[in-house]
Formats: sequence, C-alpha cells, structure tokens
Amino acid sequence: MKHIKNSYLELLAELGIGGAHPGGIHLTEEILKNENINSSYHVLDAGCGTGQTAAYISQTFQAKVTALDFNPTMVAKARHRMKINNLPVEILEGSIEDIPLPNDHFNFIISESVLSFVNKQKAVSEIYRILKSGGRFIAVEPTLNERLDDAQEQEIMQFYGLDSLLLETDWADLLKQTGFENIQIKHHTTIESEPDFHYSNEIDPALYDVMRKHLDIITKYQETFNYRVYTCSK
Repeated sequence: MKHIKNSYLELLAELGIGGAHPGGIHLTEEILKNENINSSYHVLDAGCGTGQTAAYISQTFQAKVTALDFNPTMVAKARHRMKINNLPVEILEGSIEDIPLPNDHFNFIISESVLSFVNKQKAVSEIYRILKSGGRFIAVEPTLNERLDDAQEQEIMQFYGLDSLLLETDWADLLKQTGFENIQIKHHTTIESEPDFHYSNEIDPALYDVMRKHLDIITKYQETFNYRVYTCSK
C-alpha cells in the first residue's frame, strides 16, 4: 500500500472529484454570473483539480483560461477533460505558492478551497503578483464561524493537513495586508451539486476510510466550520 502524504487531497485526486469545493459547480456558476468575464479576459483557475471550473469558464465566457494544480494525478485528469471536450485550456503543473507565470498576467483569478491547504501568505502574495491592476480575485474557503477548543481545531487541521483555521476576519485581514482592495465577503446557501468523478484505475482501499472520516467531520462541525466567498480586486 502506497504512502499517503495528505490523505484527504490524495482521496480527491484518486477519485478525480470535480467540484469538490463547498457548493460545487453550482456555486461556481452562481458567483461567476455576476462577473464581467468576456473573451478578452485571461483567467487563472488556481488549484484547478480535474479542471471542472476551468472548463466551465472556457465554454461559458470564451475567455483564455489557464489552470494550475500541484498534483500530477489531477493535472492528468484535467488535461484529459480538456482534450475530450476540445477546449483550449492550458493546464500547468505547479504550486500556488510559487506560480510559474509572470507579473500582471491575469484579468481574473479564482481559487476554490485551495488556499487553506497551503502557505496562505505565500499563495495570496503570488496571486496578487500575477493579477493585473484592476483585476479581480475570488476565493471560496473553509471558514470558522467561531473559535473551537484546541482539541477540536487540531482534529480538523490534522485530518485535512492544514496549518491553521481562519475566521472570516482573518481571511479579510490577509487579503488586505497583501494589498487587495474592495474586499467583500458573502455567505452562500447554494444547494450542493453532485460532483463528477474521474476515477483512477487503482484506488488505495484506505482512502475509503478517509472519505468516511471526512463525512464525519463535516457532520460534526457543520454549525461552526462552513465556508465563505471572498471577492476583491487589485
């Protein structure tokens, strides 16, 4: 049995779950319908997973889309999605903490449940760097409604491989300190959409236990550990 570095992220990769972020593709559609994305835009899906959001943006807005993910399994599945749908989306393998792209490159960047799993300050600074002046950034991120006790927070952080859990004010402060402006925070009640799956040929049986633990945590902390949509501009 192979070693699982981050069991939850490995689960997402091996099952090839599209729309694994809170709210799924329905939330993505809801938040993007209010954005003025068009065919002249260059858009980045930062932490694209299997490329569901990147494909949607390409198909819906005819924008030039680049998608980035650090997980080679996810990257391969995203490339396959674009190939079978004949979409001109560029898929890059790399870290959101050190994005292999030039400064002031994108009109619009979206990141869905990605920042929580990395060095948040590095990732947000990189996003700010590659966003054009006047560009828009949207992040969908798990957020505490209130602080939990140490044992509860450790349970969540250890399972998901997080270095910290942030309150709404913490996320807002991080964006502001990086230089972002016009920060808005929204609570969405979008009905969860059914994820699509792109299964790997061989899946470690231990990952099904990971799925059960994930569902247990979601149920246990559903009143205190939700998500927010953060929108801002450079």
